Amino acid sequence: MTKLKLGPIENDKPVKVTLELPAPLFRDLEIYGRLLADGSQKPIEPVKLIVPMLERFVATDRGFAKARRGATGQTAPKAPPSS
Repeated sequence: MTKLKLGPIENDKPVKVTLELPAPLFRDLEIYGRLLADGSQKPIEPVKLIVPMLERFVATDRGFAKARRGATGQTAPKAPPSS
């Protein structure tokens, strides 16, 4: 069984996080934002991609979902619809 150090987090308010990204990853996010815009709109800023990418990653990680169900008895949330 997976034992996590943190328990449930009660506060659902958005949390501001500051992080440094490696330059190659930032460039990849810029490219991703341009590809996502598909030339029909202004490219999406890299910072706006991070939350949806992390949400999608966590929602589709089967190992995490299994460990989470085992720890809490909850079902994992469904992946957000792709846009």
